[in-house]
Amino acid sequence: MTDQATAPVVLTERRGRVLVVTLNRPHARNAVDGEVALGVAAAMELLDSDPELSVGVLTGAGGYFCAGMDLKAFLRGESPRAPGRGFAGLVEATPAKPLIAAVDGPALAGGFEIVLAADLVVAAPTATFGLPEVRRGLVAAAGGLTRLPARLPRAVALEMVLTGKTMTAAQLHPLGLVNRLAPEGEVLTAAVELADEIAANGPLAVRASKKVVDESPAWPPAETFERTRQIVMPVFGSNDAREGAAAFTERRTPVWTAT
Repeated sequence: MTDQATAPVVLTERRGRVLVVTLNRPHARNAVDGEVALGVAAAMELLDSDPELSVGVLTGAGGYFCAGMDLKAFLRGESPRAPGRGFAGLVEATPAKPLIAAVDGPALAGGFEIVLAADLVVAAPTATFGLPEVRRGLVAAAGGLTRLPARLPRAVALEMVLTGKTMTAAQLHPLGLVNRLAPEGEVLTAAVELADEIAANGPLAVRASKKVVDESPAWPPAETFERTRQIVMPVFGSNDAREGAAAFTERRTPVWTAT
């Protein structure tokens, strides 16, 4: 058995076209220190650079998603940030490919901000989410204050931010923050199943679709269609587009090459 002190703090596992990334500090509730931030950043680089990978799933070991910043490491002078990617190696530069958060346990403070940096969320009904920073005289500074109101009704998001209270996945699912609920202990399996559904599609098309969804809210309305065309037209001229059309007419499963 691998000793916890020597085990990697971030684990990666390939499951077909899906990269499963696990925060592996259960003794510290998967809190983020400098090593975790660099490990997640490296995993996101791998996800985006490897043409054989289409989707990432991010989860936590030991029944806890993430407790946020490791305060002990912070007091030692460690930074929980990775150059170019920010807190946890993720929140300031999310991957170009879809990322799913698989939450089976608490995701609090910076841990919730990691979830909010993901594109989709699969969680156990009892998993808890919250930004309790104000209760400690602090402010959520890793994207939570801007991303949460974009994922929830403003009044609900503001109540969570200003009171520091937590909400469960069962409460957040009807509000749209959680995509799918799964029984405790089966969350990762359900998240990988969702990832497989996405990975079965054309990788160039998936990546371009995510890019338009992510970037279009900041576009001037008059430029929406022109900017969309700039992103999606190369996909229409790709080998994958021709393969998709051929597979449809030949009634077979397409073989994508991401070219």
